[in-house]
Amino acid sequence: MANVLKGKKIVLGITGSIAAYKACYIIRGLIKRGAEVQVVITPAGKEFITPITLSALTSKPVISEFFAQRDGTWNSHVDLGLWADAMLIAPATASTIGKMANGVADNMLITTYLSAKAPVFVAPAMDLDMYAHPSTQQNLDKLRSYGNHIIEPNTGELASHLVGKGRMEEPDAIIQHLECYFAAREGDLVGKTILITTGPTYEKIDPVRFIGNYSSGKMGFALADECASRGSQVILVSGPVQRQPRYPMHQRIDVESAAQMYEAATSVFAGVDAAILCAAVADYTPVQVAEEKIKREKKENMTLELKATSDIAAALGQMKAELPDRKVLVGFALETQNELHNAADKLERKNLDFIVLNSLNDEGAGFRCDTNKITLVDRQKKIEFPLKSKVEVATDIVNHLVEVLNNRE
Repeated sequence: MANVLKGKKIVLGITGSIAAYKACYIIRGLIKRGAEVQVVITPAGKEFITPITLSALTSKPVISEFFAQRDGTWNSHVDLGLWADAMLIAPATASTIGKMANGVADNMLITTYLSAKAPVFVAPAMDLDMYAHPSTQQNLDKLRSYGNHIIEPNTGELASHLVGKGRMEEPDAIIQHLECYFAAREGDLVGKTILITTGPTYEKIDPVRFIGNYSSGKMGFALADECASRGSQVILVSGPVQRQPRYPMHQRIDVESAAQMYEAATSVFAGVDAAILCAAVADYTPVQVAEEKIKREKKENMTLELKATSDIAAALGQMKAELPDRKVLVGFALETQNELHNAADKLERKNLDFIVLNSLNDEGAGFRCDTNKITLVDRQKKIEFPLKSKVEVATDIVNHLVEVLNNRE
């Protein structure tokens, strides 16, 4: 996955909230991604977490006061504000939010905020009644109008069973906000729109039975996250899986059947730069769907008549040939025999730019695995990769997609 936080300088502001301990997890997550973190903490914040802990995590002295020592040495909030690529205040109490909104510069954190030239992210943390109070909401609206990014607190049902509604968003989700911000401005897919199909399709036999397959959607969701992390707008068309992407999608279309996936994919294809067809789409569907549950009769056998589903890859390949702008079309082939021959044949027949081949003969590849072993096949060459995690495989696929897109332009 694209590491958009590598080398970024982050000022982390910590205020007097019980959620201050979560700042440790934020620091660890940022540093793991290659960021440099400087903590600025309010006097009240030091009542909840010690500067020694924070300094050990960041390998930098924690800044709290205007004057570092009594000999006149002082901390320059102006220099700090210019140093940062981003400023994150987490947790942000109602008091700090009020001071930020109204320019009450009575501590080092607020003066640094007022001097900051970088984007500012604010993660409120307080009781839900405080968060919902008109004065707090008015202050948050002011911060938004100033161009600040508000990371909304967790107000869902899960929160009501834990610390309480209005609790600060989780550290990983906070870091994702920063990643999404920088990816949208610096990634190698900025300005591109990518269609990704994923998951299985279910072809109904009756109201309770269907024909399906073992696809979990893991590979497609890894691809969606990889593309989003590199700045693209992702249109995700997903079959019935219990899975959520890590990054926000530009559009998500949930479908069940092959016919629904065909309709969704063909309806958006004209507006995308590339499509990655990762879904395990059923090749056949019942000719008739029973309106009521089919009862088991005394006879031992049952005959089910099937008809072919619409071929999504072939349809998009035909659309690609007829559209004025050249789109990149990526297919998948899961084979059990004659793998390279079948993949090359599919590449030509369906007008694909390249195809991702994986074989069920390779242990750790295919459905229900967290790993995959692929070969990328195009008209000039084939590139074989060793067994990797599906997240790493997604990086390899998208790297090749970026290369093809760049050669197209």
